[in-house]
Amino acid sequence: MGMFTKIGRYFKPVKYILLLQVIFISLQFLAFYLRTVNAPGLKNINDGKYKPTWTSLETRPLPDWYNDGKIGIFLHWGVYSVPSFVDVGNEGLGEWFWFYWKGPLQNGIKHRKNKESALKFIAKNYPPEFQYTDFAPQFKAEFFEPDKWAKLFESSGARYVVLTSKHHEGFPLWPSRWAWNWNAMDNGPHRDLVGMYYEFKSWILFDRCLYHCLRYYFIGDLSKSVKKRGLKFGLYYSLYEWFNPLYLEDKRNGFRTQTYIEKKMMPEMRDMVLRYKPDLVWTDGDWDAPCSYWNCTQFLAWLYNDSPVRDTVVTNDRWGRDVRCKHDKESWGFRRNADVHDYFTMDELLEILAETVSKGGNLLMNIGPTADGRITPLFQERLLQLGSWLKVNGEAIYGTHQWITSKDPVTKGVCLGDYGTIAYDLERKHRY
Repeated sequence: MGMFTKIGRYFKPVKYILLLQVIFISLQFLAFYLRTVNAPGLKNINDGKYKPTWTSLETRPLPDWYNDGKIGIFLHWGVYSVPSFVDVGNEGLGEWFWFYWKGPLQNGIKHRKNKESALKFIAKNYPPEFQYTDFAPQFKAEFFEPDKWAKLFESSGARYVVLTSKHHEGFPLWPSRWAWNWNAMDNGPHRDLVGMYYEFKSWILFDRCLYHCLRYYFIGDLSKSVKKRGLKFGLYYSLYEWFNPLYLEDKRNGFRTQTYIEKKMMPEMRDMVLRYKPDLVWTDGDWDAPCSYWNCTQFLAWLYNDSPVRDTVVTNDRWGRDVRCKHDKESWGFRRNADVHDYFTMDELLEILAETVSKGGNLLMNIGPTADGRITPLFQERLLQLGSWLKVNGEAIYGTHQWITSKDPVTKGVCLGDYGTIAYDLERKHRY
């Protein structure tokens, strides 16, 4: 009887531990519900300062931090970082690997060549039954150190960082409830790569009744590390998803229905903003449908009127095929078969920076981390070289404004003014 009494003494605290954990988790779910469901919605957007019309939205001034910052870093990171392949010379995009492999054949020799190379790559390296989703468990990010990344970005002289929270493959880097089993928490890294996540650690050591309970810690997150360094943090979000059945249904209906918007995209975007409070929201994947399908003006009115970042957030102009900017060329994600000559030299980067800033624009430099969470030495070298240059010459970059004319009529290659925002990839002359 004494033995059972002794064991009972050990186990008696367990039920209290479990009860506390249940209460804590319940509070977390309640907070999540209040944040995503009862947060200011899109129904009352007409009551705010900015109306859901382009005429009204375009009156909002651009926050000073963006005008003065001039230099940012773009991070393309996702499941596509595992195959990290696009054939050299085809002007392909490494992050489009799934579409080249499984998507419908598109018009144009460029797409046809990239599809053929993707099929050959899979046939050569993977078994016949292999699917793109099988890459996800290999996206482990085991060497990901957000503080180390943030320190590098700070040393580069960049003033803001933009991470691809979800690319066209539809794989969010955070625990999105609208992408069950296809997000970085449920699959692959099993962690929130964007923000913070609570993980419980509880155990009982029966030796001398040493007892630890309800321990939770924050898994390192990029947004927290970047903001801790005094940099602004932004998120890229792909509006469409290649193979999402809800989106494909809307597409078959000529975008006259909005099932995908209502059940997936809009609640997920609001959750992203409410969770991580990004200073910049960079949308993409809008070219299939007009702005009216994406409900873009309604979302922007909510963002500018009621969101927690309404006074500081910056957005780009990819909100539909009828209102978007233009872009072109090769890989933004990490590419294993890239050659040193595929990357910009330091002289080329400085020339691009000077031209862009002289025209009143910002330079957003893209780098592609590896699937295991590393930034390769070549990328590190370029960023550190840029940082060294800016320590000497930053006064001529930060906080400057464009001149009144765009070109020196006499001296070739000297740009004096105009307005624009340009994003360049460190690999292969990519330009947004």
